[in-house]
Amino acid sequence: MYDHLVVAVDGSDEAGRAARHGIRFARAFDAAVTVLSVVERAAVRLVETAGNGRRLRERSEAALADVEMVAAELGHPVTTTVLEGTPAARIGDYAAERNADAIVVGRRGATGLGARLLGGVTERIVHRSDVPVFVVPGETADDGDEPDYGRVLVTTDGSERAEAAIPHGTAIARRYGAGLHVLNVVDLQAAGGVFNAGGLERELLDRLDARGRDAVDRAARRVRASAPGVTVRTAVERTTSFGGAAAGVREYVGTAGIDLVVMSSHGRSNLRRQLLGSVASRVLRTVDVPVLVVPREE
Repeated sequence: MYDHLVVAVDGSDEAGRAARHGIRFARAFDAAVTVLSVVERAAVRLVETAGNGRRLRERSEAALADVEMVAAELGHPVTTTVLEGTPAARIGDYAAERNADAIVVGRRGATGLGARLLGGVTERIVHRSDVPVFVVPGETADDGDEPDYGRVLVTTDGSERAEAAIPHGTAIARRYGAGLHVLNVVDLQAAGGVFNAGGLERELLDRLDARGRDAVDRAARRVRASAPGVTVRTAVERTTSFGGAAAGVREYVGTAGIDLVVMSSHGRSNLRRQLLGSVASRVLRTVDVPVLVVPREE
């Protein structure tokens, strides 16, 4: 499942901690790692002298050298490269061209309002990538020997799009000996409006619950067929939050003690590329655990 990871760094603390996390993850799968730093072409054009341009490249090389030291400490080899261009595009294209199995990136922390924001480059990588993107919040990365993935969560809405996340969640749970949770969130606000959610007809509620139950049971059967040794727990949760299904996912992550979320994105659309579905985007912005975003299988 994971033979080659691309780890993107920019010299920030968040990227450095994500790189450490990604190397540990690669070690668990015995995967090759390429650590990539991109010198933004626009920034090079803005500087006035060749010396300043050289310093931008040296900054990228210093970030790679720091990660090489981490890799040596962890006993897992990496290769490094510096590219020039638009960072999100170059990182995504590099990973796709070399058939990487995932891109590892860091995420910024909380704002003063308590909302979680993705870094600009990180967000664009996730939005455009044809390769799964492992987003690591810097505040959760630790100095332990390995990531602690005791509980892995796969979300599903029953769609074919959501099915893309199942093999990834299964592979990680199997490798880490983790329990795998499969969750469907029934968004009552979307179904009947926040003011009507409490008065939705029992028949409609039963249908929504049954649809969710069918989705998680179907996913669980797929997991058990491919990985009989993985313990699977299914759940269907209702939410009336203005945050929609993402709020239900966030609440479940907290109450169930989830260590990693695996979910799908919308992938491509007929209008070039489509941004992340609102649920995945909001989950990325609000949970405090790593999230693996898997593009839809074409």
